[in-house]
Amino acid sequence: MTVYVALLRGINVGGRTLKMDVLRSVAEDCGFGSVRTYIQSGNVIFTSRSGAAKVGAQLHDAILGMTGIDSRVVIRTAAQLDTVVAGNPFGDRVNDPTKVSVGFLYDDTVPTVEAVDTAEYSPDEVVVVGEHAYLSTPNGMGKSKLVDPMMKRLGITGTVRNWRTTVTLRDLASATG
Repeated sequence: MTVYVALLRGINVGGRTLKMDVLRSVAEDCGFGSVRTYIQSGNVIFTSRSGAAKVGAQLHDAILGMTGIDSRVVIRTAAQLDTVVAGNPFGDRVNDPTKVSVGFLYDDTVPTVEAVDTAEYSPDEVVVVGEHAYLSTPNGMGKSKLVDPMMKRLGITGTVRNWRTTVTLRDLASATG
């Protein structure tokens, strides 16, 4: 049995409301075990014997069918979240875990960070490691000049979680396994 964390993009923002009890119900209807959600932004932890691509597609299709919400789903295993947390290049800055975030990239994303001089967005910084974009936004995500260009011009597409949420999801996934 593999422990997965599904991260849904754009949930409970901009009028796309999905109650977490509904998300839990959808995941359970998919046959996933040990289902639990964390906060209201579309995070669900569960177990399954199926592979990541299959559970991601299954969850996406079930959410779309039940609610009409077409949200991309990023799937990570508990082990992958351990690696994400251990690999944080901004580990020295997590004294305020709301100022460091992780962009969980979609499988088809090919980031082109080199295409833009990120120095023009200082003090914000981005470092891409594999399928994760680590963000340091000392003035907060809301005031960041990097986040929007990063997602559009740099070709980094996915869903972002702040450091506190990332670590909590890792802990919940570890406790589930």
